[in-house]
Amino acid sequence: MRILVFGAAGNIGRRVVAEALQRGHEVTAVLRDPTRVAEPLPAATIRSGNAANAGDVAELSVGHDLVISATRPAPGSERDLVTAAEALLEGLRLTGVRLLLVGGAGSLAAPDTGRAIVDDERYVSPAWREIAVACCDQYAICRTETHADWTYLSPPALLQPGERTGRYRTGGDELLVNTAGTSTISLEDLAVALLDEAEEPKHRRARFTVAY
Repeated sequence: MRILVFGAAGNIGRRVVAEALQRGHEVTAVLRDPTRVAEPLPAATIRSGNAANAGDVAELSVGHDLVISATRPAPGSERDLVTAAEALLEGLRLTGVRLLLVGGAGSLAAPDTGRAIVDDERYVSPAWREIAVACCDQYAICRTETHADWTYLSPPALLQPGERTGRYRTGGDELLVNTAGTSTISLEDLAVALLDEAEEPKHRRARFTVAY
């Protein structure tokens, strides 16, 4: 499979590139400025481009089977997530390439109240609320899209570096928590879940979530 990854130098994107290469896929890593990447991305083809530019998305996606977007904006630029979602969907309407979009958890429902966790400080602290709101709007854009072939992945409440176990649970619109009430997964296993969905799609034009 030929996979194009936006945000390839980020915490999630770098692990997605590594997981895809490990599975034998051909990977194109898209970076806004390849000269500023601190660590190389071996075995990946490096291209310059911007997920928030529909022209870049359309041009770069040609010849690929899948686009994975794992971009994360700098603090203060959270609304860039919404702009990028619009551009990704616009560009991929033209090429017909499938999109796997790594989004946010804010629009997931709390398992005990049924309300979106964006307004629940147990899961989304005030410091993270602005990006959580942007992710909610990002998902809302996907939900209205009827032409592009998209899948939206909502991570659990806590996402951090850790071990690649290859084990995780899958859910839909409700936050997944363990018996201790924790909602978490490692960045490595999030990448595993993404590539599993890439290879065997089960959530076309839908959202799914994962957690331990």
